Amino acid sequence: MNRPLRFTTNAAAVALGLLALPQIHAAEAQLTSAQTQFFEAKVRPILVQHCYKCHSAESDKVKGDLLLDTKEGLLKGGSTGPAIVPGDAEKSLLIKAVRYTDPDMQMPPKGEKLKDAQIADLVQWVKLGAPDPRVAKAGAKKYGSSKETQKAHWAFQPVKKAAVPSTQEKTWASTPVDSFILAKLEEKNLGPSPSADKRTLLRRATFDLIGLPPTPKEVQEFLADNSKDAFAKVVDRLLASPHYGERWGRYWLDAARYADTKGETQARREDFRYPFAWTYRDYVIRSFNEDKPYDRFILEQIAADKLPDNKDKWSLAALGFLTLGDRFNGNGEEIINDRIDTVTKATQALTVSCARCHDHKFDPIPTKDYYSLRGIFASSAEPRVTSAMPILVAKPEANPAYADYAKKRGTYLAEMRAMIDKLSGDLRNTFQTNAGAYLLWNQFEGTAKSDFAGKMRLDIQNTGQRVRGAVRRDPNDPIFGPWTQFARLSKEEFPKQAKALALKIGAEEGSAAKGVKGKGAKSGKYNPIVARAFKNASPASLNDVASIYTSIFASVRVSNQRLVDKDINALWQMPFPAPQASQIDEADFGEIIGRFPLQYQGRFTPIRAKIVQLDMEHAGSPPRAMVMQDRSRAEDSPVFIRGEVQNRGEIVPRRYLEIIAGESRAPFRNGSGRLELAQSIATKSNPLTARVMVNRIWLHHFGEGFVTSPDDFGLQSAPPSHPELLDYLATAFVENGWSVKKMHRLIMLSSTYQQSSENNPRFAQIDPNNRLLWRANIRRLEFEALRDSLLAIGGRLDLRMFGKPVELNKEPYSPRRTVYGMIDRGNIPEVLNHFDFANPSLSTGKRYDTIVPQQALFFMNSPLVVEQARNLVSRPDFRGQQDIEAAITLLYELIYQRQPKSAELKMGMDFLATSPLPNRAVPAQQNNSAKGAPKAAPERRGLSKWESYAHALLLANETSYVN
Repeated sequence: MNRPLRFTTNAAAVALGLLALPQIHAAEAQLTSAQTQFFEAKVRPILVQHCYKCHSAESDKVKGDLLLDTKEGLLKGGSTGPAIVPGDAEKSLLIKAVRYTDPDMQMPPKGEKLKDAQIADLVQWVKLGAPDPRVAKAGAKKYGSSKETQKAHWAFQPVKKAAVPSTQEKTWASTPVDSFILAKLEEKNLGPSPSADKRTLLRRATFDLIGLPPTPKEVQEFLADNSKDAFAKVVDRLLASPHYGERWGRYWLDAARYADTKGETQARREDFRYPFAWTYRDYVIRSFNEDKPYDRFILEQIAADKLPDNKDKWSLAALGFLTLGDRFNGNGEEIINDRIDTVTKATQALTVSCARCHDHKFDPIPTKDYYSLRGIFASSAEPRVTSAMPILVAKPEANPAYADYAKKRGTYLAEMRAMIDKLSGDLRNTFQTNAGAYLLWNQFEGTAKSDFAGKMRLDIQNTGQRVRGAVRRDPNDPIFGPWTQFARLSKEEFPKQAKALALKIGAEEGSAAKGVKGKGAKSGKYNPIVARAFKNASPASLNDVASIYTSIFASVRVSNQRLVDKDINALWQMPFPAPQASQIDEADFGEIIGRFPLQYQGRFTPIRAKIVQLDMEHAGSPPRAMVMQDRSRAEDSPVFIRGEVQNRGEIVPRRYLEIIAGESRAPFRNGSGRLELAQSIATKSNPLTARVMVNRIWLHHFGEGFVTSPDDFGLQSAPPSHPELLDYLATAFVENGWSVKKMHRLIMLSSTYQQSSENNPRFAQIDPNNRLLWRANIRRLEFEALRDSLLAIGGRLDLRMFGKPVELNKEPYSPRRTVYGMIDRGNIPEVLNHFDFANPSLSTGKRYDTIVPQQALFFMNSPLVVEQARNLVSRPDFRGQQDIEAAITLLYELIYQRQPKSAELKMGMDFLATSPLPNRAVPAQQNNSAKGAPKAAPERRGLSKWESYAHALLLANETSYVN
């Protein structure tokens, strides 16, 4: 697999997962799918491109007796010893060689040092234990399985609705889901756990569906409802809540690698922020709240602009699914690869991007399939500037703040144009006042060149290099062609031929630049002003020619005709062509700024930042969709052999994957093919689409999916724990109109979902990971639900929905729900990393679940948590309590949604015995959620005894876990 471009995202999150794995010799254990993907995406490309020429079985001569094309050869090493020490990068000779720290040991040789990112990838790989799926012996079967075995893989078979199994126990099952679960349990002589109590069940369901704790009022209502459908009413109420979309939309945002920033950018040419990423986030939340059919959801995210029946402007925001990825420093191939990876992982749970450089090593995805998809996305483009993005509201000017926004934006655009005018003028003036000297500088070599530049005080870095490029670009250039011809004359030839050459140039005066036609019009090849300057000239040396050019450009510099005379304008543009500021469209800013020298480009950064900040934060900035559109001409893609852009193979048609659509599938003809791609995915005939989504829903209800790798249903994945139930639910999903809410209801009303989490030692020995679901799993809340619940418990949560992102990690802390927080993929706040936040540069179906000290320290020391402890005892309902016992009980109700046990109550009363209740005469701080974030950071003072007690309750695991 040869991928010459850099890899920093499409395995970075995989590496995070691998860090938690034992660092073992790759030959001693079967590799996981994540380990294999890491090697294929990160390591193999480097070895193939930079090492195999000298260190493989195909080398003409194996240098240093070192073979790097097999795992065995890598571990054995060459004449200097083992190439790597798995787990220890500092002791690995390979790492030492690629770092170039030893002048006698450098790989690749001849100064072809790897990029820093590539070296970092190799170091990471060695630290992870050097997982390597390659076989050691020549001639042995290398990878995967036969084509027939691949095609027979369960995930590629049509979805068939399985018959509901019969069970020995007849009373427990409430839904068909239970029958499938119970049948598996009985096969192992296991049985289900008792039902959870009503408080536990309500807490579980409420966190599951809206990511918030139930209120004391909701708890009491559920406890008082003894009807048979009491829990069904709870589920229906939660599914109807507008906060359902905030909870479940966040799961999809993980899969869509959502962020508000671009990651790696060309900093001098673009701002790092996406000012309208939030419109995609809001679209996702709305879609889940509306229970938009999942097949329609997919269609809109890939091809909303191509849907003939699309009347909803907001659906255009769905295209953020494609456009919100990392920008990879403007590397177009990496951007396309990221889009292919996101679409196929999020909707199909396939690692199609692994086929970029060679046929997939495990799954039936040939390289041609990858480039069929590449053709689709290469035939699509994004608007270059904000003003070209569709506005999602009918009348933006109706917003009272719009006029101020438009005025400020116009001012900033004028500043940008003025800066372009000034800097391009500076560059032109530098050249036009001394044009001849810059032309002469091009004729010198070596030290004479630099000496001349110093003597004449020439701006070589900026102006000189541009003049050099203009002169060398074309020997027949209308402006510098004459100079090139004179410069070709030797010193001996110059006196003899210069006058005749000048006459010849003068005779080749052209007027096409002026658009002159008819009688007397000339079609010469030189700019008329340049040609006339040489018509009667008799230069004796190249210095005289340089003087003529100096006078030409000096006259142009002071001319007031440059706006109406095209010939004068052509000269005036040298050496920096740019239109007049008033004529520059916003769409051209990026291209024009890119022409400037690097140090000049930085001058635009502050103005560009002001424009982006205005778009992102001003109340009058209208919401816009980050759309993708078809290019005017759609083209099929060639296969890039070994992933090398310059090494092009056969052209492949735009179409879907062979394993899904069949060998005889028709090429896509509708523009880029994005709509046909979406239709190939969002169909019941696709064996993966419904299965993948049902597996994701199950995962978020039970903590683990039927398939434990929700982003990989390929041959390296573990088989589903309940294949028949997976297919039963996938069929029901489609039959019920692809309704996600109906799938929730089917799952949550089952006895399986309503089990308690009581342990059974015998069952735990047989099924220690609870894959058969003989009990409910205890699950830790994700950071979003955890932070939101803390704010809700403290009575400070702002429940307003939608809108521009807010800063979460700075005081004063925003009380908005965490889903509305600003996500900077290049600078993720540490607290999010501590709580296993999804890597926003990679499609993530399942977050890693770690336990680290920083999590406990967050509860102990975070000002946000301490602030909520204070808020708890400032709540009006708390200050209204009449005695200590009632106050303690309320704290338990608010934090844990249960009453304290007798021992807990006694401990609390013992601790607070000498501390009176907070003074009820002191007015409680009002909930400022309607006004947004508080205006000042909370004061830094010690906690009172009641505040310390509330803080201690927040520190307990029960706050962070759902039973």
